[in-house]
Amino acid sequence: MSLKDLGLLFQFVGGLGMFLYGMNVMADGLQKSAGNRMKQLLGFLTNNRLLAIIVGALITAIIQSSSATTVMVVGFVNASIINLTQAVGVIMGANIGTTITSWIVSMNEFSDALSPEFFAPLVIGIGVFLTMFAKSGKKKDIGEIAVGFGVLFIGLSFMSDSITPYRDAPIFADAFRILGSNPFLGILVGAVVTGILQSSSASVGILQTLAMNGVVNWNAAVFITLGQNIGTCVTALLSSLGANKTAKRAAVIHLLFNVLGAIIFGFVMFLVFAFNREFANASISSMDISIFHTIFNITVTVILFPFANAMVKISGLLVKDNESLEEKEVDVLEDVRRHLDERMLESPSFAVEAASIEVVHMGKFTMENLKNSIKAVVESKQELVDTVYKNEKIINQFQTLLTEYLVKVDSLSLTENQHMLIKNLLYTVTDIERVGDHSENIAELAESKINQKVNFSKEAEKDLLEISEKAGLAFENAIEARDTESIDFVRKVAKYEDMVDDMEEELHEKHLERLSNQNCGVASGVIFLDIINNLERISDHALNISGYVQDEL
Repeated sequence: MSLKDLGLLFQFVGGLGMFLYGMNVMADGLQKSAGNRMKQLLGFLTNNRLLAIIVGALITAIIQSSSATTVMVVGFVNASIINLTQAVGVIMGANIGTTITSWIVSMNEFSDALSPEFFAPLVIGIGVFLTMFAKSGKKKDIGEIAVGFGVLFIGLSFMSDSITPYRDAPIFADAFRILGSNPFLGILVGAVVTGILQSSSASVGILQTLAMNGVVNWNAAVFITLGQNIGTCVTALLSSLGANKTAKRAAVIHLLFNVLGAIIFGFVMFLVFAFNREFANASISSMDISIFHTIFNITVTVILFPFANAMVKISGLLVKDNESLEEKEVDVLEDVRRHLDERMLESPSFAVEAASIEVVHMGKFTMENLKNSIKAVVESKQELVDTVYKNEKIINQFQTLLTEYLVKVDSLSLTENQHMLIKNLLYTVTDIERVGDHSENIAELAESKINQKVNFSKEAEKDLLEISEKAGLAFENAIEARDTESIDFVRKVAKYEDMVDDMEEELHEKHLERLSNQNCGVASGVIFLDIINNLERISDHALNISGYVQDEL
């Protein structure tokens, strides 16, 4: 290999790297620009498969990768956020959405003045200025999209220029003649290259670069494209290895859908090429590949759409459920681990939403433990004390799981508002854990009350129930504020926290009066005062949680 050939090889590899990097930067910018709209898209996922197809196409158009979308779908199914019926629609839509990248690439075939390659340097320059000097987060996101867009086309230009000297070389003609004459080999090459690159968008982009230089014929390009659709399933299949049975079925449905599509179109195109050899051997353009890619994915979706339920059943036969039909106790932490699925890190907006849901879950679980601790005091039941101790250990593990996940999410490409939300969620997790600690303290005081055979006066018991109700309402409304992001719940927390503060002072005085009048013992007085102190601290943490929500509104 001559030094010139080696230089052109380096140029091709560098161009491919710039193409992949540009696609990644552009996708990050699009995701940040989309922001909460990604959350809204997920909200549209009902049992209406047609709507799910549209959502799948939109998400893939934003993140520029059907593989990433399908990996997320596997994560959603694994976390029980969506069911298999909904997943089928999203998977079908993802195949349509991935055609956007091929259309972006084929823009290079416009006239020189309109070609993105022509104005890519200017777009990069504008994007860099916006990224570095703009104060608005939205403008910075637009700058990031512009930089990714420009780098993508500079990379394509590098790849195209490195191939140009070899466009008349016999090796290309021979290779694509062999691939074209053997459909199975063409499909295999497309699948393997896509499987290695982990992106059908990238492998289609390479094929389009070859087409721009006139070295690919229709026969080879069609079968390679069909193989690329199969190869894109590799990522989802690999990601499903550690998932539950239902998530594995989602990955199998993706493979089944693309294989059936390749078989249907492969057979039709084989017949077309057999009857028209001239068309089969004609050069294909980058635009032609985009048109074929789009028609193929839309047509396969239309054909297989009525058979979605059948594919769900077939996936059930291929991935059998070996679990016993006996009812099993649900492990809370296992549930949390499934919901904080790392596949969702493919889309930061969805990862943020998953974390937010689990923080609320932790809050509600802690609320139940608070109620049990109060009940243990009032009813003097050791069983309730033991339940609080057991649940406190779960709350501590909740904190560890959520903190680790939130740190991972915070390292992703997020908007300023999302970074702020993650920071507030981390603070919220700490406050909830502290509420759990105070609940455990109350349970310990209940245990002391039981062991020392202490009884409160009826007046003290009534006061205790009243302040515990207010503290509980403060915490409960704080969790609702976090869940709904509503200012109404924030105001309610402030109201109940003020009530608890006032009551704590009042109850201290009343209890000291009871002690001086010898209406209650010293032991019961210490336990009583410690309980209301813990309840006051719980209402403070509730105010902290609602304060984070208020900062975001």
